[in-house]
Amino acid sequence: MSSSSIVVLVVVILALGYGVVLYNGLVNLKHGVSKAWSNIDVLLKQRHDELPKLVETCKQYMTHERTTLEQVIAARSAVASAREQGDVPALGKAETGLRMGLGQLFALAENYPELKANESFRHLAERITGLENGIADRRELYNDAVNRNNVRIEQFPDVLIAKWFAFKAADLLQFSDAEKADVDMAKLFG
Repeated sequence: MSSSSIVVLVVVILALGYGVVLYNGLVNLKHGVSKAWSNIDVLLKQRHDELPKLVETCKQYMTHERTTLEQVIAARSAVASAREQGDVPALGKAETGLRMGLGQLFALAENYPELKANESFRHLAERITGLENGIADRRELYNDAVNRNNVRIEQFPDVLIAKWFAFKAADLLQFSDAEKADVDMAKLFG
């Protein structure tokens, strides 16, 4: 074997090795997105199980607030449907509706001192608030994982491996501007 053949063989081996490293990095990022989504999914399921208990507790006290209670239940169903389908953009929209409904529910609970004093309500409200905070934290981690994945599959030379093996961009979990805006208390109590 000539020295030029050895050089070509070494270059080919190095190129293949580099390709394997790139591929493995992309696989790692893809699974990082899946793992981050799973962490959100666990919290969404837990909150999904707690919401009916909260609504039932509120129904005992809030006889005039059926619309808000129904809004929370409808939003809960929309979140569950989007979650089960893995539709991240639809989940973001459904989450916006649910969070707004919960905000209204908790604001309206201020009008019911007996409800606020109810141990079950206080426990459920704290539990759901804790889950909401956990979802927000996990959403940040998920979006970071998605961003790293999406950037890598667009960068050269990773884009060559990504296209060759059909790596796909993932969707960010975003909530609408309405969810991020302050609650209009005058509307709630007007």
